[in-house]
Amino acid sequence: MGGGEGRQAVAFAPSHVTGIFAPSLTARDPRGRGSVGAGIVLELGVRATARYRVGGRARVCLTSDLGRRLEISEEVAKRLLGAGPGRLDIHLTHDLPVGQGFGSSAAGATATALAAARLFGRPRLEAVQVAHLADLFGGGGLGGVAAVLGGGLEVRVRPGIPPFGQVIHRPFPEALLVGVVGGPLPSPAILSSPRVLTRIHHAARGLDRLGPRPTTAEFFALSERFTDRVGLAPLPLRDVIRALRRRGAWAAQAMFGRSFFARPRSPPARREVLRWLTEHRIRAVELRAANRGANARSLGPS
Repeated sequence: MGGGEGRQAVAFAPSHVTGIFAPSLTARDPRGRGSVGAGIVLELGVRATARYRVGGRARVCLTSDLGRRLEISEEVAKRLLGAGPGRLDIHLTHDLPVGQGFGSSAAGATATALAAARLFGRPRLEAVQVAHLADLFGGGGLGGVAAVLGGGLEVRVRPGIPPFGQVIHRPFPEALLVGVVGGPLPSPAILSSPRVLTRIHHAARGLDRLGPRPTTAEFFALSERFTDRVGLAPLPLRDVIRALRRRGAWAAQAMFGRSFFARPRSPPARREVLRWLTEHRIRAVELRAANRGANARSLGPS
C-alpha cells in the first residue's frame, strides 16, 4: 500500500445502565470474570473512527472529544495493533457523560476493539475478549462489554465474555429517562473497595428471582431495591430519585454514577416527571434502548 494510503473503519458501541448486579471474580480464566445482573442497553454510546497506515514502527494514537487520555481504550488499540509495522489512529466520540454509570469505558473499549479488528481482519470474538480484559483489569467495570454486544434489556446469567459468559437480551420498546445530578464518580475506587463489594453482594440478594426474561416491572422493582439497599447514591441524587417515584415513575441509580434512569408508569406520570425535571433544572434526556449491540464497518481507503 503506497502513496500514504491507509485503511479506515468505524464502530459503534452502545452505552448501558446497570440496575442490579453482583460481582463474580473467582474464575481462574479472567474471561470468565465479571458480574451477573441486569440492565438496559441504550441507543446512545461511543463511536470509534480508526485509520491504519502501513510503515514505520508500531504506534497507536488514540484521541477523543474528552481531551484527555483514555487508558483502557488505548490498551485495547495497542494489543490489537501488536508489533506493527504501522500507525493506528483512533478517535472516540461520546454521546453521554463519562463517569456517570453509563458504561462509557466498556463502550469505548468495545468500539475501539471492533474498529481495530475490522482494519486488521481479526475475529470479532478476539476483539471482544481484548476489550473485556482491558476494561476488567483497567478498573472500568465488571461486565459492561458483555452487556453491550446486544440491545434492549439484558440479563447477565453467567459472568464473563463469550464463550464463558452468557447474556440474554430481550426487546425493551419503552422510552427511558436518564439524567445526571452532580459530577462523575470514580468507578475504580468504588469497585476496588472490599467494603463496598460486600455491600453490593448483600444488596443483590434476590437477584436469582429476576429470571432470564423479566418484565419491565420486575426489572425496575429489583433495581429500585438494589439502589436503596446499596446506599451509594449521594443525597442530592437520592432526593431526585424519591421525587420521581412520588410522581409515578420507576427510578433507580445508574451504577455507579451521580445519575438516574427512570420509566414513568403512565402518560400522566410522564408529563408530571418531565415538568418536575424541567422546573428543577435537572439535566435529563428521554431515549430508547438500542435495537442491536456493538457493530463495525469498513470504509474506503483514506
